[in-house]
Amino acid sequence: MTEQTVVPDTGAEGKPDAAVVRDALGVGIAVGLSGFAFGVTSAGSGLTLAQTCALSLLVFTGASQFALVGALAAGGNPLTAAAGAFFLGVRNAFYGLRLSQLLALPRAVRPFAAQWVIDETTAVALAQPTRRGVRIGFTVTGLTLYVLWNLTTLLGALGAEAIGDTAAWGLDAAGPAVFLALLAPMLRTVTERATAALAVLLGLGLLPVLPAGLPVLVAALAAPAVLWARGRRESGDGRTTAPEEER
Repeated sequence: MTEQTVVPDTGAEGKPDAAVVRDALGVGIAVGLSGFAFGVTSAGSGLTLAQTCALSLLVFTGASQFALVGALAAGGNPLTAAAGAFFLGVRNAFYGLRLSQLLALPRAVRPFAAQWVIDETTAVALAQPTRRGVRIGFTVTGLTLYVLWNLTTLLGALGAEAIGDTAAWGLDAAGPAVFLALLAPMLRTVTERATAALAVLLGLGLLPVLPAGLPVLVAALAAPAVLWARGRRESGDGRTTAPEEER
């Protein structure tokens, strides 16, 4: 990702506040509605209504939540399932390092803002050229997504309880389908596509032989494996940097 420098608000030419709010609302609403799929998936995995809602309120990172309930539904050990969810959520810590510089929030506010450091808020914030735009984009995206995600999680869990066996309706596939729909547009380079393909092969290939929850952990090795292979190829070609289209 290209590093962005936030210019001072005074005299800066950024987007109008209304445009930033519009973009942030678009992202927050579009992604927030997928909380319904999580609520259905979680309830279908055997979690109670309270447990499902607590995950969205306290964890609030969709990929980790889906990974956790998916592993539990497959009969995985709770500790293994939690470990997989944890490793997926680690990326948010790196987002926080960058956002802390861009947002420059008061120290007392930072612990509360940390709850909203996720893929979507980071993407909207980094797209803004001024600190004011960054703060507006981050706040509106985070607030919209947090409220809507938790509301739709509740509705999804209540709906799953009402219809009974979610597997009979095919709703157990809702979580993976939403996750793939969010992930696919992000795979723009050869390296990203190769990493995703290798992760799928590792995950599906090891599914019959490893306990539930472990295949997703092993699949995470796809990233360093592809980067290592790319480095070896570039060294062999005598290149020091990758072509622009593969970055």
